[in-house]
Amino acid sequence: MCGICGFVSKREITKEQLGQMNDTMYHRGPDDHGEEVYPWTDGFSLGLAQRRLSIQDLSMLGHQPMHTPDGSVSVVFNGEIYNFLELKKELSEYPFRSNCDTEVILAAYLKWGISCVERFRGMFAIALADRRDHSLYLIRDCIGKKPLYYWAEEGHLVFASELKPIMTCPGFLKRIRTDVLSRYLYQQYITAPDTIFERVYKLESGALLCWKDGQISTRKYWDVKKVYHGQQKNPVKDYGQAKEELKALLQKAVARRMIADVPLGAFLSGGYDSSLMTALAQEHSREPVKTFSIGFHEERYNEAKYAKQVAEYLGADHTERYISEAEMFELVESIPHYYDEPFADSSQIPSMLVAALARKDVTVVLSGDGGDEFFCGYNIYKNMAQAQLLDVPGAVVNGICALPGFAQLHVRERLPFKVRVVAQNRGRETKTQFGAENYILRAQRMVAKQEGSLPCRYEIESGYQVKDWQIRRMLLDMDTYLPGDILCKVDRATMKYSLEARCPILDQDVMEYSFRIPHSFKYHKGDKKHILKEIAYDYIPRQLLDRPKVGFGVPLDKWLRGPLKEKLLSYSDRDYLKKQGIFDAEYVPGMIQSYLVRGDGGPATGENYSKLAWSFFVFQQWYSYYMG
Repeated sequence: MCGICGFVSKREITKEQLGQMNDTMYHRGPDDHGEEVYPWTDGFSLGLAQRRLSIQDLSMLGHQPMHTPDGSVSVVFNGEIYNFLELKKELSEYPFRSNCDTEVILAAYLKWGISCVERFRGMFAIALADRRDHSLYLIRDCIGKKPLYYWAEEGHLVFASELKPIMTCPGFLKRIRTDVLSRYLYQQYITAPDTIFERVYKLESGALLCWKDGQISTRKYWDVKKVYHGQQKNPVKDYGQAKEELKALLQKAVARRMIADVPLGAFLSGGYDSSLMTALAQEHSREPVKTFSIGFHEERYNEAKYAKQVAEYLGADHTERYISEAEMFELVESIPHYYDEPFADSSQIPSMLVAALARKDVTVVLSGDGGDEFFCGYNIYKNMAQAQLLDVPGAVVNGICALPGFAQLHVRERLPFKVRVVAQNRGRETKTQFGAENYILRAQRMVAKQEGSLPCRYEIESGYQVKDWQIRRMLLDMDTYLPGDILCKVDRATMKYSLEARCPILDQDVMEYSFRIPHSFKYHKGDKKHILKEIAYDYIPRQLLDRPKVGFGVPLDKWLRGPLKEKLLSYSDRDYLKKQGIFDAEYVPGMIQSYLVRGDGGPATGENYSKLAWSFFVFQQWYSYYMG
């Protein structure tokens, strides 16, 4: 686990400057670092750098950049190749010097070429340079667990695990892309391939980029919709078979992720996914697995007591810590440094706190991420089934409301919220993304330049060629929300503390097998994540697991209307916004004021725009940190 960066450029970038870029990611790899610059071809120079968090082979034999014995191929790599021991057996002719997975990448490339990536099972961002034809490859794992950014301009390419090295690179101009802002305000994150800066991109999950002779080409070697439809051709029709085969794949995925030369543990919330991962880890461990959870004094947010019960049942070595609101609030200021692009999923704060807790005892943790997206766990998926049934009646209601007499009476606006949402959900490309139209309109109005803005919703649903709204939304989330929000949140929160997070459910074999399982095995008579729950019950009594899902809670309204109020007001000041030139200086101040309205000493009575207000606040905080 590391941070990587580098370049191929005709511009003069020295080894010292590359080192400065690399050092902005010290937190990603405090154990070792390496920077090298070489002449490349046709006046170009190549730079490769890495910050190392030692997990496999702690010796200097794992130092990067790493090269083949003849020096023809070099690599810097962030992540883990979990099947590297299996691949190593197939590559026995290579003169291995180390016991780390990085060297397996080099050996695999020499034997199989760039298609070797299809054999890797892991999480990774790889930069691989081949001196034989002067090509440079950037590769990201199939679901996007590890980040990889790149700046491309006039044949010049700079890449990094985070934006900070790119921002530090000589010659980089921080030009903000205003066309992504409405979508960011609404979604609270920026989806690949877009970023906050012009000419800077995220390499998409499952993508491979090739730079050669100043030209860049990209392709997907693993694509959610293509893999889904391919696997659907070979369904597993028997439930008992599906359960046992999925269980075996999960056992193997966990076993692979327990290979480490450093202490390992698990995040444990007490929910189905993290509890199952902990149970499987305990099954493969001779010692009690170290587990970690945080609790909240607010009862409606607190899952710690359930996590403790599960840990006791499994015989885990459990550590819990109750977090105060003040401790969460202290982390608000650190958000822009570690999330160096505007990112407003507020659960990032408790995620950082549980990562800090775990890092005191371990360097690697298992997590349950991916269970909701691949096995139909979110409450929104249940709403999809209901909305699809009501789609035709909704169209009728929407048509009636559009008739002249009804339109003049503003009947649509008077409908109950849920009825109005279903009635207005007419977009063919956004059927599974229904929500408050008012939120979208406000997100759009907040931005000064609206022309050319990306739509707030992802207008891509027809490409999935799936009629069932639940399945379609799950596939959409795998392409957008999972890599763009969930995995980004976990990566930055854990790497803030030099902690590696591993996600067994996102093992490629598990993901691909999940596409062979009939949807009725996942969503069974209204029971979400049915087959995964049934596997969990093989290890843990259902009475310890069956309860409503609870996420990490952060009191945003209380903060924004309380200790962050003055800063929010200053960020939305009319003169400040006019000078900034990004947000609508006539609209935003009034909107924020309406949000902040309070009753006489009582609870807040302002309009419920906390999501937009927090997204705006986080952007302005980021802007002040990097652009001010």
